[in-house]
Amino acid sequence: MERARGNSAKTGDSLAKMPQKIKNLSAVFNPSSIAVIGASREPNKIGHVIVKNFIDGGFGGKVYPINPNAEEILGLKSYKSVLDIREKVDCAVIAVPAAAVPEVLEECGKKGVKAVVLITGGFSEVGKMEEEKRVAAIANKYGIALIGPNCMGVLTPASRVDSVFLPIYKLGRPRVGGISFISQSGAVGGCIVDLAARAGIGMSKFVSYGNAAVIDECDLLEYFASDKETQIIVVYLEGVRDGRRFLEIAKKITRKKPVVVLKAGRSAAGAEAARSHTGSLSGASEAYKAAFRQAEVIEAATLEQLFDFAKIFDQVLPCGKRIGIITNGGGMGVLATDSIEDEGLALADISGEASQALRLTLPPYANVRNPLDIIGDADSHRYEVALNAFLKEENVDVILLIILFQTVAIDSSVVNIAIRASDTQKKPIIAVCTGGEYTEMHKRILESYGVPTYASPSSAMRAISRFVKYAEHYSKYNNTACPAPIKKQK
Repeated sequence: MERARGNSAKTGDSLAKMPQKIKNLSAVFNPSSIAVIGASREPNKIGHVIVKNFIDGGFGGKVYPINPNAEEILGLKSYKSVLDIREKVDCAVIAVPAAAVPEVLEECGKKGVKAVVLITGGFSEVGKMEEEKRVAAIANKYGIALIGPNCMGVLTPASRVDSVFLPIYKLGRPRVGGISFISQSGAVGGCIVDLAARAGIGMSKFVSYGNAAVIDECDLLEYFASDKETQIIVVYLEGVRDGRRFLEIAKKITRKKPVVVLKAGRSAAGAEAARSHTGSLSGASEAYKAAFRQAEVIEAATLEQLFDFAKIFDQVLPCGKRIGIITNGGGMGVLATDSIEDEGLALADISGEASQALRLTLPPYANVRNPLDIIGDADSHRYEVALNAFLKEENVDVILLIILFQTVAIDSSVVNIAIRASDTQKKPIIAVCTGGEYTEMHKRILESYGVPTYASPSSAMRAISRFVKYAEHYSKYNNTACPAPIKKQK
């Protein structure tokens, strides 16, 4: 998706009206200088990995390692305290034992640090409520935007901010894109980030916020609502601190940006697990479902769905629910047709004009109807003819492009044809590609160019149904008969 130009200073006029701690989130996502408190010379330590990630990732600002027992770490001068740094420090990443956190956080406040990412665990998630309250009190005293404790870190691919404590060679970093991902769990967040990087799907920002002692999910939602670089907000939740505020903010956001949420802890055992994981009170599952429906939040039931629903918004919003299917395998077309009915969508009628144009170019043994089976011997040119016809067909709102790469005549050129058609931004084009490594390679190419790709017709239709419903909601609140396109990242 198209990333807005500029930095966090251009996140909109509404940011100026927000509480100071939310304004200071700009220092989390786009700092000009970072102090890593707990930096280490030992490669297997979290403090070493964080410093190395900033260096290897190409962060353009200043990085200050803080370690009272080291003079130099990874070629950078080390300081005994953040107070010893003469220059301004925008953000600090803290990875020291829990007992040392209050002291170093106090020093950050005195230094004028605007934001802190507190990696350290050992607070409310293990029953140490008072210790966490003390940390929150210090941060609030100085107006510090504190992420954590017990979190995995923050990513901003555009500015090369990377405080995630997992090494780059183990966890991929995604390209720049329009998705901002909020995760209460570091582990779940890490999986999504890694999957996005492998698939070539772009992110604007990622934040693992852990126990939410100061900055919670509502604060992050409010910030991303005004962030011009954020086109889609994806959230993994275990619990919400202020349900009413969450609902109010989500209602406002979904009128302009889609919000996709996976709520964990739905079962009694899951709720208990969430409490011991991030100290979160999970709440009644049905209450959350009702709130999500009321706010027009797109709810995912699984991690796979969270990923599937988010990536579809890399396409232009649809103008209706009529689906046109192009396939080189008849059986896949039948499965897709079944899924259309299951998801409350409609199979598009193909006009006589489009049918006539297709009959002139397709072989006589091809049955010109919807789903359009261009037969197993189809080559890239046949796909191009079919795509052009469906792009012109007024009765088709969404094109489902099924490509079986196993067939003899299909090669990589079909990928270029699909990408070019998608780049016209006339209609959303959703691909289904099922198969092994050869297929997976081409899926990754399609994904990297903004063509969302699914392994089955059912998973594609499930995502399309949410996509269509959100488009209707967007159209209602923006007074458009047909929603304006979401610009894609080039």
